[in-house]
Amino acid sequence: MTSPTELIPAPRTVVAGSGEVRLTEHSQLYACTGTEGVGRWLGGVLRQATGLPLRDGRELDDAEGDGIGLRLDPGLGPEEYRLVSDFSGIMIDGGSAAGVFRGAQTLRQLLGPDAYRRAPLGRDRVWAVPHVRIEDGPRFGWRGLMLDVARHFMPKDGVLRYLDLMAAHQLNVLHFHLTDDQGWRIEIKRYPRLTEVGSWRARTKIGHRASPLWDDRPHGGYYTQDDIREIVAYAAERHISVVPEIDVPGHSQAAIAAYPELGNSDVIDTASLTVWDTWGINPNVLAPTDHTLRFYEGVFEEVLELFPSRFVHVGGDECPKEQWRRSPAAQARIKERGLAGEDELQSWFIGHFDDWLSARGRRLIGWDEILEGGLAKGAAVSSWRGYRGGIAAARAGHDVVMCPEQQVYLDHRQDAGADEPVPIGYVRTLEDVYRFEPVPPELTPEEAGHVLGTQANVWTEVMEDQQRVDYQVFPRLAAFAEVAWSSLPAPAERDFTGFERRMTAHYRRLDALGVAYRPPAGPLPWQRRPGVLGRPIDGAPPLR
Repeated sequence: MTSPTELIPAPRTVVAGSGEVRLTEHSQLYACTGTEGVGRWLGGVLRQATGLPLRDGRELDDAEGDGIGLRLDPGLGPEEYRLVSDFSGIMIDGGSAAGVFRGAQTLRQLLGPDAYRRAPLGRDRVWAVPHVRIEDGPRFGWRGLMLDVARHFMPKDGVLRYLDLMAAHQLNVLHFHLTDDQGWRIEIKRYPRLTEVGSWRARTKIGHRASPLWDDRPHGGYYTQDDIREIVAYAAERHISVVPEIDVPGHSQAAIAAYPELGNSDVIDTASLTVWDTWGINPNVLAPTDHTLRFYEGVFEEVLELFPSRFVHVGGDECPKEQWRRSPAAQARIKERGLAGEDELQSWFIGHFDDWLSARGRRLIGWDEILEGGLAKGAAVSSWRGYRGGIAAARAGHDVVMCPEQQVYLDHRQDAGADEPVPIGYVRTLEDVYRFEPVPPELTPEEAGHVLGTQANVWTEVMEDQQRVDYQVFPRLAAFAEVAWSSLPAPAERDFTGFERRMTAHYRRLDALGVAYRPPAGPLPWQRRPGVLGRPIDGAPPLR
């Protein structure tokens, strides 16, 4: 059993009682109309961890004080919930099934770290929930994690695992970075070479792009459309929306390697390009031709069939313009459209897909570079280059997701110590993330209303496997989750000491979940990397 004062994220209000509810072999789980899916999920994880049968109850009062009830309360907001544990048993009310699910996550925490295990510990184990009344709900509607599977591929089971980890932290958006220069990770049936060619690279740069080291093994992989359907369904069961990202017009060398006609073949030999094997900003960008537009419309048609999310991410960042400056075709397009230059050409390119997606009932979102040259009113912005892009977007009436690299890029190192594995970028500690504030103080209340929420970004250039991803993401994702969910005071006034105390209990949950997080005292011996991989490379700038 866990104390209500050890929950992460911190609930809005907690009123503790003096007793406890003990779950037994006679306890029942009753899911009222509209909560059946949550009941199936909660019953499954609790039976797996406790070994208790937790039979489906027919009436709310069947369990005689030791059961669990789930029901909807239209008086609560969509993700709000109320959890009451008392002499009548445990009741979770939510404004929707999503709210009930958030309450079920809190119930799991209250049962203690062993409730996260995949095997029961024995019949003599006592499973108890303290008497308490918790009323809670999120600060932001967008509480996201961006997972880059293009630089280093994460197999489907690893993605499903991360959806479970997100759900355990009350996050609700997986931003799925599926394409980049280094790999194309989603099957598109009408363009099979995107995965036949674009999903594999011959070798991989180890560490930062300034590193002299290479892994000469081929690297790759992709998700079939059935894989994607399974991922999306698994996320939906956990009330997580999956937002796909198909990068245009930059970060596209893998696509050009598969289909050379997509590149600026009037200025470079696109037929000689291969899937990129290093990091950084790539000069090989899409050609702004009608053929390219039709090709990516075909890609997005299949993407929309797989992902029901309202938003579709199109990247739009780090698009060098040199090839367009030299390209007769690009210059002809600029003249034909009466554009002021290459920045407006990119704006026209993004605007085309904004219109295309809007006509199909979706909304375009892209990195803050899409503001350059003008942006259609319906588009939203992921503000990664600090706060500036988000401020400009909100003031212009665009919705914003705040994810500034200086605060919430989890590929950046957690400590300045020389034993950090591939320590790139800024030092951003657990406390730094806990003191992150998504809403810039410069915004008026009306402008701040355009901040949909926030997300932490996990770029995987230096994360070659699941253990490395775990190490970079945790425990900082727990701090981020509290920032995204809870109504915290101003950054300087936040109780980080109290958060660290609550993390003592949370580390035990992460242990039960098998998360290879960075320990508070620093990396364990097996988490360190020797030689050049264990120290910063002099003069190397932060990775994007």
